[in-house]
Amino acid sequence: MNRLLFAALLVTSASFAHAADWTTPAEAAHFRTTPSYADTLAYLRKLAEAAPGKLKVESFGTSPQGRPMTVVIASGDGTFTPEAARKAGKPVVLVQAGIHPGEIEGKDAGLMLLRDFAVTGKLPHLLDHAVLVFIPVFSVDGHENASPYHRINQNGPDRMGFRGQSQYLNLNRDYVKADAPEMRDWLKLWQRWQPDLLMDIHTTDGADYQYDLTWYLEDPHKLDAGVSAWQQHLLNDKVIPAYEQRGHLASIYLEFKDGRDPRKGIVNFGSGPRFSTGYAALQNRPALLVETHMLKSYEVRVRGTYDLVALMLEQAGADAANLIAINRKADAAVVARARDPKAEVALSFKDDPAPTPFKFKGYEFSLTHSDVSNSEWIRYDPSKPRTYDIQNWNGLLPDTAIAPPAAYVVPAQWTQVIEKLDEHGIAYRRLARPAKLKVQAYQLDKPQWANKPFEGHLMLRDFAQSATAREVELPAGSVIVPMDQRTANVAIELLEPQAPDSLLRWGFLDAVFEPKEYGEPRVLEQLARDMLAKDPALKAAFDKKLHEDAAFAASPSQRLFFFFERSPWYTAQDVGLYPVYRIDAASLQGLAR
Repeated sequence: MNRLLFAALLVTSASFAHAADWTTPAEAAHFRTTPSYADTLAYLRKLAEAAPGKLKVESFGTSPQGRPMTVVIASGDGTFTPEAARKAGKPVVLVQAGIHPGEIEGKDAGLMLLRDFAVTGKLPHLLDHAVLVFIPVFSVDGHENASPYHRINQNGPDRMGFRGQSQYLNLNRDYVKADAPEMRDWLKLWQRWQPDLLMDIHTTDGADYQYDLTWYLEDPHKLDAGVSAWQQHLLNDKVIPAYEQRGHLASIYLEFKDGRDPRKGIVNFGSGPRFSTGYAALQNRPALLVETHMLKSYEVRVRGTYDLVALMLEQAGADAANLIAINRKADAAVVARARDPKAEVALSFKDDPAPTPFKFKGYEFSLTHSDVSNSEWIRYDPSKPRTYDIQNWNGLLPDTAIAPPAAYVVPAQWTQVIEKLDEHGIAYRRLARPAKLKVQAYQLDKPQWANKPFEGHLMLRDFAQSATAREVELPAGSVIVPMDQRTANVAIELLEPQAPDSLLRWGFLDAVFEPKEYGEPRVLEQLARDMLAKDPALKAAFDKKLHEDAAFAASPSQRLFFFFERSPWYTAQDVGLYPVYRIDAASLQGLAR
């Protein structure tokens, strides 16, 4: 009797779910508007209540303004934890929307997709072989800071969220430096789930063209070869052809060499580890950047996102075992690399000088001289589609590369560096007692900073770098970061000074360039005379600089500092000594004894 009653209740519940009005707020508004965060959460909770075995709504953090950061776990059989997903052999797909909350198609497409999976029966088998982890709005404070005037380039919805979060940080430049509380919470989510695939949903700016969606994968040189091959095959051979069969038109990401003339070709937009796909590459994972076209209607953009996400989930599930195996193999390769003395890791990349032909489906346009800007004004005519034969310079080649050490060493006093290791889930061990150790150190000179802030930092643009062998005394509590771990690439990006998103580049270690002891001019006057008298070569160098550098010659302080910085009173301060060291395998083994 109890079983019959339970079955009857299930039937009643299912009938209610199908009878209920599951129109999403955006659909109800005919896509003129997008729902508030509160209305979004209310709809998600309603879905979860109707389908408790398929959906689970959780909080994974709190925004700076106190809002909950919400994630939805969706599964065909109630697989709601990373442990259960791994046990079941199901890949975890992380789909995030609203990292730029004015670009919010992913949220509304996600509500529709979850509804059609969980309660309407339209996509009942979508998540039979994969687990979806869905962030409807990443930047929740930015989402609620809505206005009709936030995205001048975009065609709807009526009100759009703000690109920065409430501390005016752009979360999609924050993955490595992790300044924002939201990003630190996201990193914990990533480490807990260790997704097998990431999708990041955006809306583009830029030119006008026929495509309703563009997409980007990291260059093959930037990540594990097997992972790169898998994602290239998935998108180019499976997902995009099926997507276009549904009536859409898609292209690779379109960054024009000259925004005033698309005929000059497209280039790589310069993704790196500060961006979502670049960070996923460091983590040995496939990742897709989705950019719907800002001038298409909001409905077209939402429905296009819906179809692409559905196809990605379908294909990831269909290739579940292979995807998991490729990712685990990539992790193992990073660990094994620590035993290869010939291994190299690329830190920066340069444009491949050899372009490939590309058929660009755009519109006819006119170029007229503007008296306002004194430049060319481009105007498109969407009534006249036209295909242009242009060049594609998207390819990249490795530029700066390093041989990884066996381990990095961070002295205990550099707590801000150690905190970043913790935030990224990088494994290390602490020295239980002081130790004297031979290390490779970097001496950094001639630093040059940007002249204006970027994301709250004055970036260190350039410096001279040389390697030097030193013996250092490490206090107890100093950190040893071995490279035989799956997150080694993240550690390298953080700790190698010349890496484009290193902690040094972001300004976390600017103090090492600041001398703390100075000489009084009257004292330096005597020091200069003593040094000149003892060193003819120094006098020749001084005279040469006076002759070649007018600003130096005109500055009494620079002239005196010339001598001070060459004296032991300056060099004893270790100005420019980078405080993160590299050690070889023998030194690492010695520390273990």
